Amino acid sequence: MVRKAYGWKSGPFKIPKDIKSAWEAIGSRGVADNTAWLERKASISERKQAEFDRVVAGVAPKRLGSAVRGLKKQITADLPKVATRKSSEMALAAINPVMPETIGGSADLTGSNNTRTADMGTFDAENRGGRYVYYGIREHGMAAAMNGLALHGGCAPYGGTFMVFSDYAKGAMRLSSLMGIRAVYVLTHDSIGLGEDGPTHQPIEQLAMMRATPNLNVFRPADTVETAEAWELALSAESTPSALALTRQGLPTVRTKYTNKNLTAQGAYVLKDAENKRQAILLATGSEVEIALAAQEILEAKGIGTRVVSMPCWELFEAQDEKYRKRVLPAGSVRVGIEAAARFGWDKWLTGERGNSKKAAFVGMASFGASAPIDELYAHFGITAENVVAQVEALLV
Repeated sequence: MVRKAYGWKSGPFKIPKDIKSAWEAIGSRGVADNTAWLERKASISERKQAEFDRVVAGVAPKRLGSAVRGLKKQITADLPKVATRKSSEMALAAINPVMPETIGGSADLTGSNNTRTADMGTFDAENRGGRYVYYGIREHGMAAAMNGLALHGGCAPYGGTFMVFSDYAKGAMRLSSLMGIRAVYVLTHDSIGLGEDGPTHQPIEQLAMMRATPNLNVFRPADTVETAEAWELALSAESTPSALALTRQGLPTVRTKYTNKNLTAQGAYVLKDAENKRQAILLATGSEVEIALAAQEILEAKGIGTRVVSMPCWELFEAQDEKYRKRVLPAGSVRVGIEAAARFGWDKWLTGERGNSKKAAFVGMASFGASAPIDELYAHFGITAENVVAQVEALLV
């Protein structure tokens, strides 16, 4: 019927000669330009050709690892207390000069997301060589544009907004994961710790939403060291997008000893082991790792051996072999998860492998947040070292 409606008289899969000739003529118009381009590329040094091919292929440079290791050395020497959104800016300041293909941006929250570094320049009508885009209040539009940049090739796009606004970018983020492209979502103000802006801006369920998305690595780093490692992994991933959940409030450096190894690549690792005979394991992400360490100190003083496990990326931990996972989370100890977000998904690590809910607890959120200073909020919702200690003691009875 369609063939008849269009007056198409040629047989199935038969292309008339006049149409074929017309398309061949159109295709040939680019031959001269393509030849000229190949000649220009051949005229530059082999090193520059190799760099161009690397960028177009979407492969991170070897210098990326060196830049991150250099920052880690500095951090473990200085031990700063900064918000991980600031840690992200510090990482980008080291990374952007060695990755000319990064194109950053923010959905009207540049000053809050800390996504712009001094060397980037602004991309606009007057400066097509700029590497930073002011997207405006367009979370979905920003994420969709990042997908386009990644699909085009030769670009490593990242963009920032508040984590609660990942809801608006959800459709495009899902497509990043579905298409398997390298896009990095910088999501700051990642918990009720943002304080007085109140429950409309405080993410509760967003971490669970992102962790439920196939082929999306969700990083919630505990300090500047883990943040730098997360950036290295996000920009090295050739077929997986990443989301970085970053704090507004300052966090101490909890990884105080330098190591060349990227421990965040393991997804979870033993940050500090028990001194007494191990009876409890505290599992935490992001800002709550600090709380886990404070609770461990109290429990150890009471003779209760406690291990602290930092879990910056569940997806990468799940990808480890079973032997490693069991080494980090051995049976025989009670487990308490600590995260200022919804519990959904945590049972995989708290009870899933053993199925014993009587030996596990969760310290986090079971409701939306409230408007108050961070210290008051954490105390009000029980996200404290003292409550963690109480949960462990109750499980050991």
